[in-house]
Amino acid sequence: MSTAVVTTITERPVVRVPSAQPRLRITKRGRAVLTTLAAIPVVAGVMLVALNGGGATATNSSGADLEEVTVQAGQSLWSLAEDIAPGADPRDVISDILSVNQLETGSVQAGQRLMLPAEYSAE
Repeated sequence: MSTAVVTTITERPVVRVPSAQPRLRITKRGRAVLTTLAAIPVVAGVMLVALNGGGATATNSSGADLEEVTVQAGQSLWSLAEDIAPGADPRDVISDILSVNQLETGSVQAGQRLMLPAEYSAE
């Protein structure tokens, strides 16, 4: 009979590394503080827009009274300027109309109301 050699394999213990913990842990109080700090600029911006939003009025720097006209269908600022001040350069009249009404472009629509200085009275 032969003798069998029995070898035992010893198992090495498994070493488990604890899972990595986050470096920064935010509590409820910390979240509240961060939320408040992030909201402050937003609230300040909304307040500034609300305070500065209204207040644009049409005025004339010379202090003259303003007259209102309604743009008719097919009428442009050029034709309006020729109608209200036939002896003046239409470019100057258009420039005055744009500045009094605080318009950025020269396009107008039928039914739009424009303020005119008294010096360009349609009468």
